[in-house]
Amino acid sequence: MTPILLAGPALEPLSLDEMRVYLRLETSEEDGLVLSLIKAARNAVEQGARRALIAQKWRIRLARFPREGQVRLPVSPILSLDAVRTFDALGNPVLLDPALFRLDGAALCIDQNRLPADGFSAGVEFDLTAGFGAQATDVPEALRQAMRMLVAHYYEHRADALHEESVAHFPAAIAAAVAPWRRMRIA
Repeated sequence: MTPILLAGPALEPLSLDEMRVYLRLETSEEDGLVLSLIKAARNAVEQGARRALIAQKWRIRLARFPREGQVRLPVSPILSLDAVRTFDALGNPVLLDPALFRLDGAALCIDQNRLPADGFSAGVEFDLTAGFGAQATDVPEALRQAMRMLVAHYYEHRADALHEESVAHFPAAIAAAVAPWRRMRIA
């Protein structure tokens, strides 16, 4: 299974103005830095929680559809299934009706009796939108607060950024804020 990010979020869960207030910055001299720290914090919280925070487009590729009729998706939460395509013997894409599929938590399911006659022998791709929503306020406040704390941590410890151990783990308070939202991996 290969997840491919097609389009990142249109906006970040935190705004520049919000972070300026949080960091108590009075000038705009470091706006570029703060914007990059917001993006880095979102990426880190997404990796820590194993969830997409804000709406983003993903493509999931499989060599074949599993016999049991269920795909455990590597991204969540899923907002929508946007397109499904399989490939004919020549490798040409064949669009399938997304209504053939249903989302069940972090899994995509299909009734085996509704599979196309040739199944998915040449592979299948699912285009989907993942995240808690398209607006910053759709992201749970605990995860937004974890991002605020992480941006502040990055901002205050810029000199330590070169040390691998300083960026490999969250500070304890941030890890505690992310932990309840962490999606567990199942083999």
